[in-house]
Amino acid sequence: MRPHFLDYRRPSLLRGTVLVLGSLAGAFHLAHFPANRPTLLLLIPAIIAFVGAFETLRCVQRRWSLYHAGVMFSLYMDVMAIAMILFLLLYPYMPWVTPH
Repeated sequence: MRPHFLDYRRPSLLRGTVLVLGSLAGAFHLAHFPANRPTLLLLIPAIIAFVGAFETLRCVQRRWSLYHAGVMFSLYMDVMAIAMILFLLLYPYMPWVTPH
């Protein structure tokens, strides 16, 4: 028997949060933050973060409750983490921030 956390058929808020925060930590490691070296390997944590956000979205219930509100806050956290990963991916390629 697999634990509930690993059963992909059932929605899991913990699995979505771990995927998003783990991919954010991996993105910081791959980007060598704060030096921000350009690498396309940051696409891997971005895709994993999108999968984690979708997993969190699966936990939304139709009827409003405090659990539903907590899931919505988790979705906002997922969006902010995805934005940070995409910023780390695109920052070295922005022409107005590169040194002359």
